[in-house]
Amino acid sequence: MRILILFCLIAIGLSATAQQKTEHLEIKSSTVCNMCVQTIESNLIYEKGVSKVHVDLATSSVHIDYNPRKNSPEKLRAALIKLGYAADGVPGDAKAFANLPACCQKEGCGKLPEDGTH
Repeated sequence: MRILILFCLIAIGLSATAQQKTEHLEIKSSTVCNMCVQTIESNLIYEKGVSKVHVDLATSSVHIDYNPRKNSPEKLRAALIKLGYAADGVPGDAKAFANLPACCQKEGCGKLPEDGTH
């Protein structure tokens, strides 16, 4: 009887784990330096449902793996904007940009280029 109960509990645990689907989101941003990487990766990982954050400076993009039952692309973009960085063409929050490290402010990491490209 104990073995049957243990087997049922293991089956339920495996079923619950299999149902936690992870999706990937790529956000074009305004990142240009290592402080951008550190700030974004160390903050976005605490957003609900986020399991992995990686900033690619070469492409100025933020890659996020998340549980779609706990978060959405819109909320994740908003979280990036609230940090002071641009997200898919929307400039970063001005107040948050003012609190970014000095190197990020100098480089304009949270701002969009004047010509609108990045």
